[in-house]
Amino acid sequence: MVPKLNLPVSFGIVLAIIAVGLFGMIQAEMMTTDTTLTMVLPSMVIFAAIVFALGVSHGQYRAGN
Repeated sequence: MVPKLNLPVSFGIVLAIIAVGLFGMIQAEMMTTDTTLTMVLPSMVIFAAIVFALGVSHGQYRAGN
């Protein structure tokens, strides 16, 4: 059974992926938590938004053809 994806579910999945990645970076202590939250988190969110928009656009194109 394939789950039916809608906008809130899709946003939740994207936010969960960002949260897991952020948690992993904080736990690995690659850089300070302040640096991770002020530099890495915003870039992760912006990248996810761009990729999400491209994915939705491509899905609409595929559904139309």
